[in-house]
Amino acid sequence: MSPKQRTDREIAAGSSPPAPVFADQLRELRRRSGLSLAELAERVGCTSSYLSAIECAKKRHPADELIRRIETALGCAPGDLLTLAHWEQTPGPIRADYQVMHDQDQNAKQLARLLSRSAQQGRSLDDLYASGELRRAIDRVDPPSTPESHEAGDARSVRLANQVPLINKVTAGYPAGFTDLDYPARVADEYIRTPDLSDPDAFAARVVGDSMQPNYREGDIVVFSPAKAIESGSDCFVRFERDAESTFKRVYFETGEQGDELIRIQPINNAYAPKTVPREEIAGLYAGVSVIRAIG
Repeated sequence: MSPKQRTDREIAAGSSPPAPVFADQLRELRRRSGLSLAELAERVGCTSSYLSAIECAKKRHPADELIRRIETALGCAPGDLLTLAHWEQTPGPIRADYQVMHDQDQNAKQLARLLSRSAQQGRSLDDLYASGELRRAIDRVDPPSTPESHEAGDARSVRLANQVPLINKVTAGYPAGFTDLDYPARVADEYIRTPDLSDPDAFAARVVGDSMQPNYREGDIVVFSPAKAIESGSDCFVRFERDAESTFKRVYFETGEQGDELIRIQPINNAYAPKTVPREEIAGLYAGVSVIRAIG
């Protein structure tokens, strides 16, 4: 295994190379070449005591030009030892950032290969999710967030910048069997660009039906942001506890005669009657933040 391959493997494993990696590799390559310290020193133009100190990690890395001469003398690929030297000289925080980006890149490539291979095999996204492969691949690319990771600004979580998943159609009438198939967060068959939205958990849904006219028409794409605070009178994606049915309505918070919390689900179109339900029947409310509409 070359020094560069060893470095790549250590980076992929998510661990920084130990301090004496360059020294170890230099010693290993020199011994493999059958050269003594004195012989190598003579070939590259330095003293054997200096090389010995480097191999024992008692001296800092030599200058780049000397490293290149060592690579030539030992017959290794140009840049192998130089890469190790530069890596070890890189500050720890930068090395950590590089490793995170490397891991993200590898995980994203694995996800792309999984989707491509599944498409070639004729497997649907539903089948892939049911097998558990899709969830595992997504979790590697975008690990489930925790309060601790949010506070620390966990850099391991990669987001699809300026894109949100367009989930299955949401009826603008009352819920009628709608489900998002329990896809993992941020996963869908289609995505749309939302340049001005930074919420990584945002999603979008197409409107069907006419109960939200004239404000929203059938075919409109409404973007919802879980991060946006919901006020009485907000237009929301509403998920019911019962069978995970969902709808898109204007919601009002009310109090019942017994002091119980109620939510009035109000169509904008007056041809449809409102519905008032106990708060516990609602599994989730997500405020709409923007609408994408075709012209014409």
